[in-house]
Amino acid sequence: QVQLVESGGGSVQAGGSLRLSCSASGRTISSYTMGWFRQAPGREREFVAAIRKSDGHTSYADFVKGRFTISRDNAKNTLYLQMNSLKPEDTAIYYCAARVGLRLPTVDNEYNYWGQGTKVTVSS
Repeated sequence: QVQLVESGGGSVQAGGSLRLSCSASGRTISSYTMGWFRQAPGREREFVAAIRKSDGHTSYADFVKGRFTISRDNAKNTLYLQMNSLKPEDTAIYYCAARVGLRLPTVDNEYNYWGQGTKVTVSS
């Protein structure tokens, strides 16, 4: 079983950048397909990005394409989300998640393990 801890959240002005990290322990992230989700106040949790364990293939939600990049460093056992050109509507708690399997699902109930989240606030 893997344990996940996110970090890197904070407050930034619109147009700025942040890099979120998700540090794993217990098992190596190379064993899992990894994803990022977010939940804004009053809204359901939504898919942001995912990266497949076998070949590094990635998938993104339309609203972050071209702005966010998901990556993984297996040697550091860490998942990243580079967020550029941030908008106020990106304000949310961001969660990393892991699943056993090769698919890149966009629904949260397909993921088996979750971190506690890190808060991102983007001001206009």
